[in-house]
Amino acid sequence: MRKAKESGDETRTPAWKAPVRANRAPGDGARRGERRVRGAASSPKPRPAKKDSPGSVTIAARARAPKKAAVRREPAPAVRAAEPRPPTPSPEELLQRAMAAPTPRARAIWARRGLSSARRLDRTTQSMLLRQLYLAYYETRRFEKALEVSEQNLHLDVLPDVVHQDAARAAQALGDLEGAAGHLRLAARTGPAKRRAFHWWTLGSLYFLAGRHDEAISALTRAARWGTTDKPLYQGHLAVARCVAGEPVPDLLALLERLAEVPAGQGYGRFVLGQLAYHAGRRDDARRYLEAFVKRSEGGRTALAIALDGEISLARKTLARLDEMG
Repeated sequence: MRKAKESGDETRTPAWKAPVRANRAPGDGARRGERRVRGAASSPKPRPAKKDSPGSVTIAARARAPKKAAVRREPAPAVRAAEPRPPTPSPEELLQRAMAAPTPRARAIWARRGLSSARRLDRTTQSMLLRQLYLAYYETRRFEKALEVSEQNLHLDVLPDVVHQDAARAAQALGDLEGAAGHLRLAARTGPAKRRAFHWWTLGSLYFLAGRHDEAISALTRAARWGTTDKPLYQGHLAVARCVAGEPVPDLLALLERLAEVPAGQGYGRFVLGQLAYHAGRRDDARRYLEAFVKRSEGGRTALAIALDGEISLARKTLARLDEMG
């Protein structure tokens, strides 16, 4: 019995060594295996940990870093539409600016712009622009340029007698007496009848200042014959030329009083009145007229002072003689 028990004990596994198995229904193992296979196939593979590249900022560091304040951008300025260019002034407008210019330089600038205008330039406007350029040269004592411009202006044949007067003044300033006289003779011949006396009178004044009294008397006689409104001025100047030439003038005082009562006795007429009073022996009147003439001529326009340079010089000489006479 004992052996049988011992042999029986040897063939059976002890209870404490036997594996513990849960109560499972048939087929549970196969189903669990399928689930393990499916789960392994469907579950994503774990991603490897991302290594920080050199110089990169970690998420934690970014969270700890203070946030920068947002920069406020100013709105872009609105683009202005281009303003339209002012219209180019016409030659006539440039002529008006030249005539109103306060200085010879400004006068020359506007005159040149008008002459170089791209617009159509008629002869009259061109002639008037050239005269403004002439005046700019004359007022700055550039007499050669002034004479050149006036001779250029003559080719346009616009108011040729006036242009000849301009050329005569420039030639006279250059000391060309014959050239000036030639222009004045042409002015008297080509000008209208109403200006003819003025041109002869200007020629007589030129010869009078040059001391060529016979030629002065001849020209002034023609001026007195053709004169109308300014006839007393021409007659008085003729009387002065005769007095200087040594000719007797019986109606000297009457001519003086007549000239003093008319508008022609103002301006240049003061010079003639002063000379008449001097030769008539009326010294106080002569001084008064001549001083007024000098003051007005030197205080006026530059071109006028230059044109009357000979008369101003003669008036000063007469005043000096009056001072010597006491």
